[in-house]
Amino acid sequence: MDQASGLMHMLSNMVGRATPPSAVTSDHQASSLLAAAPAARRHCRAIAVAGGKGGVGKSTVAVNLGMSLSMAGRDVMLLDADMGLANVDVMLGLTPSRHIGHLLDGDCTLEELLMPAPRGLQVVPAGSGTRRLAQLDNGEHAAIIRAFDELARPPEFLLVDTAAGLSDNVTMFAAAASEVILVVCDEPASLTDAYGLTKVLSRDFGVRRIRMVANMVRNEGDARQLHQKLARVSDRFLDVVIDFSGWVPHDERLRQAIRRQCAVVDLWPSSQSALAFKNLAGAVDKWAEPDRAGLDRIAFFGGRTAPASGVSR
Repeated sequence: MDQASGLMHMLSNMVGRATPPSAVTSDHQASSLLAAAPAARRHCRAIAVAGGKGGVGKSTVAVNLGMSLSMAGRDVMLLDADMGLANVDVMLGLTPSRHIGHLLDGDCTLEELLMPAPRGLQVVPAGSGTRRLAQLDNGEHAAIIRAFDELARPPEFLLVDTAAGLSDNVTMFAAAASEVILVVCDEPASLTDAYGLTKVLSRDFGVRRIRMVANMVRNEGDARQLHQKLARVSDRFLDVVIDFSGWVPHDERLRQAIRRQCAVVDLWPSSQSALAFKNLAGAVDKWAEPDRAGLDRIAFFGGRTAPASGVSR
């Protein structure tokens, strides 16, 4: 049986629903997750948020995860890496006057490009409807990644909101991160595209661990069942581990926040989806540092091992 047939066979054979545990914890429990985390970071952590398929909510996850970490006192940057159809600025009600293209043209530095967002989050905007940015070559992708090495004071966390699909624009940014969060929803196309992206990152870039987050699901049981579907076929055909890292429920408050161009964790911090994002942030903050020794690929903060005190290296 080939990989594609194996994937569809496993998906079609998985029936039934797991018994749903409690959907979310209390607001106090969610907030305390980050409070218990270490006060000092050892490394500048770059985390790519990817999805394979468009429409799975990866930008929503990236925005709300970033703001959850920032609200908990972490120093967080969010890079909009969807170069042709950027939307992070729209989701946060920001109006950038410059974008990544100006950085590549030498018209501004990365620090000058940073935009302040609510709750201390900093955004690196890309351009929307800019054909040139949608057609960057690998050298220009590499130049953007290397630009973060020049920050006088790198953040504790860099979240990278990637584009949909399997283009170099997606895979280079995802592979340059120390972790990849794969956002999956309960649709066959989402699972097959997530598998396709995982296959490329594993086979072509040597990525050995993926963190899966189930989005827009009814309960944790459904979320874990999605993880099992993807993990079973990946375990069979790929040399990669897919960890279950969290889930976000269907929530009308989240839809309303998107329409109001706000993060739900800021607008309705006690909503079910906001609590889920806080839980995810608490888990992310406690992830062990990955072993990047021997990796032969360009990486964010490739030459940085800890947040600096304000002086460039």
